[in-house]
Amino acid sequence: MSATHHLSETVRSTVLSSKDLPTLPLIASKLLMLTAREESTLADIAELISQDMALSTKILRVANSSFYSFPQQIASINQAVSILGLSAVRSLVLSFSFLTQGKRHQKSQFDYVQFWQHSLVEATGTKLILEQVPHANTEEAFTIGLLLNIGQLILATTLPQEYDQILASLKSEDNRTGETPLDKQIRLEQELIGISHPEIGYEVAKIWGLPESLLLPIKYHHHPLEYDGHQLKYKQSVRAAYLSGLMAQIFYSDNPEIFHKQFRKEAKKLLGLKVLGINMVLKMIDHDIDQSAKFFGIQMNPVKSVAEILQEANLRLSLINLSYEEMNRELIKSKMELEKLTEELAQKNRLLENLANLDGLTGINNHRFFQNFLDSEINRCIRNEHTLAILLADIDHFKNFNDTYGHQTGDFILKEFSRITKEVIREYDLIARYGGEEFVFVLPETDQEEAVTVAEKIRKTVEGRPFDDGNSTYHVTVSIGVACTQPAQKTFQKNDFINEADEALYEAKNSGRNRVVLFNTKRKKKWFGF
Repeated sequence: MSATHHLSETVRSTVLSSKDLPTLPLIASKLLMLTAREESTLADIAELISQDMALSTKILRVANSSFYSFPQQIASINQAVSILGLSAVRSLVLSFSFLTQGKRHQKSQFDYVQFWQHSLVEATGTKLILEQVPHANTEEAFTIGLLLNIGQLILATTLPQEYDQILASLKSEDNRTGETPLDKQIRLEQELIGISHPEIGYEVAKIWGLPESLLLPIKYHHHPLEYDGHQLKYKQSVRAAYLSGLMAQIFYSDNPEIFHKQFRKEAKKLLGLKVLGINMVLKMIDHDIDQSAKFFGIQMNPVKSVAEILQEANLRLSLINLSYEEMNRELIKSKMELEKLTEELAQKNRLLENLANLDGLTGINNHRFFQNFLDSEINRCIRNEHTLAILLADIDHFKNFNDTYGHQTGDFILKEFSRITKEVIREYDLIARYGGEEFVFVLPETDQEEAVTVAEKIRKTVEGRPFDDGNSTYHVTVSIGVACTQPAQKTFQKNDFINEADEALYEAKNSGRNRVVLFNTKRKKKWFGF
């Protein structure tokens, strides 16, 4: 056995046997044991969480916030477990549990408040990044990011004097050529203690009983390519965790422009993110960090936007060779520009928050939100073995309205259609603009007969309602394609499901319009019209 390996084993033993080793709260430990049993039910999970009133209140607060953006109000833990799903609720419990970990040692340099603030940035970043990855598992994304550096807290708590040496060296020692702050920290941990924080974080989290979906990002988030498993969702989580670490350095490094450039490059390389998705992450991150801090009770000063941080970095570079007078003039000028930029960015962030989920014309949810909502409902139906229905609706002869009466009339019809059909569906159903004059409805826990009934109600409501814009009255009809499925079936594919509704809609329009057609999933290309 090598000396290095022996040292590592000694440190591991010291940490794991330390009386100061952080432990999970009892309810979090019970939840992990409960969720590991196949016979456990959602009711069992809800009953356990409901025993802690303070925790239940926190979970309901976050569940009803823009953190999840569910269209319906969640009134109870039972409803939260059913709608959010087991993984999401477990993640919330763990997140609140971990945020209580760690008390400042009297003589320690380790700042627990700053640690959790930094962890919150990475948690928010991981969630935001995975939301840009098609079909990625986002339910545990926040908790994944929150726990990435839990090993630092464990080492600081169990070996406070040794870890203080690392903190002191981080401040005083010059970086080696090509070495990032993250690489430097891991090197110092291995040199001065004998084990790195990803290694010990993984070991302790494993003892706590955390699932593999949380363990693997802890272990591999500094070197994501070392994970050679075949599970796509784990690979995506590990890589998103790594990218969130790069993005966090934009906020904490003295050279944010370097990490900004690296983040953009690596996001494209590792997760295939498009420029639009990368820009969305970088524009929304400061807003989402502030919101996450509010939801989870973390005290933080308002976070500067990435654009503002980069502008300040560029200013510092430009001031290096200026005289005092020139520097003073540039500082005053830049301060005014920054104040203007901050206000503009605040307005753009508010706009982006709406644009991210809402259709600008009709005010209902947009195609992007529909896709995310459908993913969540599919996962929930798989867990509960429920049925799920979607309706794809197309306003009949819509082009004629635009050509005959003008686009303003067309816009009025789209907005009025959205308003009156929203009144027909249930509070927890979804209506979204699919594109152009097409709309989609998602009906959770709805079978074929119920879905057709809802579609007929929508069709009759539109047909019987005069569309009056104050100048003229228009007669509007709609064709609707209906598809119903049980996502728990092994053959289920999301895109096939949407295509079934689309094919049924095509048949409805082909057979005379102003009608509802149900796609028969048992016999492809055969429809039942109503």
